[in-house]
Amino acid sequence: MLGRVAESLYWMFRNIERIENLSRFLEVSSAMDLDSGMAVEPWTPLIDACGDRELFQSVKGSFSAEEIVDFLVQSKNNPSSIRSCLNLARENARQIREVLSNEMWEHLNTMYWRLKNERPMTGLPSQEWLLRVRQDCQLFYGIADVCFSRGLGWQFCQLGRLVERADKTARILDVKYFLLLPHGETVGGVVDQLQWIAVLKTAGGYQMFRQSRQLSITPKGVAQFLLLDPNFPRSVRFCLDGIHQSLSKIDPLQGVSEKPLGRHVGMMQARWTYTDIAEIIKYGLHESIDRLQQDLNGLHNQLEQIYFQTPQSFPSPRSSIQRTS
Repeated sequence: MLGRVAESLYWMFRNIERIENLSRFLEVSSAMDLDSGMAVEPWTPLIDACGDRELFQSVKGSFSAEEIVDFLVQSKNNPSSIRSCLNLARENARQIREVLSNEMWEHLNTMYWRLKNERPMTGLPSQEWLLRVRQDCQLFYGIADVCFSRGLGWQFCQLGRLVERADKTARILDVKYFLLLPHGETVGGVVDQLQWIAVLKTAGGYQMFRQSRQLSITPKGVAQFLLLDPNFPRSVRFCLDGIHQSLSKIDPLQGVSEKPLGRHVGMMQARWTYTDIAEIIKYGLHESIDRLQQDLNGLHNQLEQIYFQTPQSFPSPRSSIQRTS
């Protein structure tokens, strides 16, 4: 497979995954903003969860809800905004139009033109708009699932999707865990429960958490579910298992420990498989997630060097999250 095809498939799915995550983050934050009982301001953490605080401060004047939403939804100065990601995903698809099914191209093209023809957004997006964006991404995945052959191209699609998903799940947990834990006076109360439910909903995991655990919602329980659950498709462990499987199908030799990429992925997978949440918290949740994101950076860089023809100008995930007191 040509490196340019592999790269375009990888980034097409990674961009779509980023759009879905952003729409979900915004949807939950918008709902939290309507609840005056929430002790934590819901908008600023989204900038940290995306790793874009430095860029945001360079192009925006304040951390108001409207400025944050504009930056994440439609800013041309933000290469990770919904509009920018959709432009990139469509361009990736256009470059390899011949390898996609008609249904995949038509749906992605429809998403692109619908957003392009909309008037610039003022104020906060409606829940209906965010839901439509998220469902458009999910429909694209569904079309790809039934129309795209399970060859090498599919494995690069999965790599892009899972690398982005692991990164965003870890980031949102890190930021929210840091923000919510200091409010000790509310621990165990109704507001505390609502805040951690919001964390689960941001990752699309509230119902699955309740079904799998049947326990009360606690910070430790939420962290364990989003990081280590082997069955939830947005958990870090599930994503790393999928990355290992796809890489093994792309190049069976990369599964051999002597190969740098295979060794790197194998060590990541083992690190998050043979541990528990108590050990992670003892080591430091932020430190564990920071190491994960450095590992994901390393994985992306090796994929680029080994398989892709030329590096893209799209930013790699940042390895650390900046915090404010």
